[in-house]
Amino acid sequence: MRSIIRVLVSAFALWLTTLIVGGNGDHGVWIKAIETDAYGHLITLLLVALVFGLVNGTLGRVVRFVSIPLYIITFGLFGLIVNGIMIAVVAWISSLAGFGLQVESFWWGVLAALVLSILSGIMNSLLGTKKKRGR
Repeated sequence: MRSIIRVLVSAFALWLTTLIVGGNGDHGVWIKAIETDAYGHLITLLLVALVFGLVNGTLGRVVRFVSIPLYIITFGLFGLIVNGIMIAVVAWISSLAGFGLQVESFWWGVLAALVLSILSGIMNSLLGTKKKRGR
């Protein structure tokens, strides 16, 4: 149940991120929906959030482990670059499907990763989805 809530929180945070970073139109970071109706946009957000969770859970862990020296040298600021790379990978995977996350440039992806991590952190702490079981 907690995984479903996390995907929903991630989808909502992704939607807010596209509003903050992308605004109206095709610049910054935006979602290219499956269909033009509201449900197509919602399904696209959920699919992109699921892909983002899978990419972050697999490839993200490997990249973070390999780049530990860069995290130490930059006092953790390299994490923004890694998160921007993860956004770019999700955009690439979703572009192969013909819909999903679209990113104008790498730096827009870094900005979107920063906003997405802040929003997700706030919402996960409010909902308590990061707490261990039994507490």
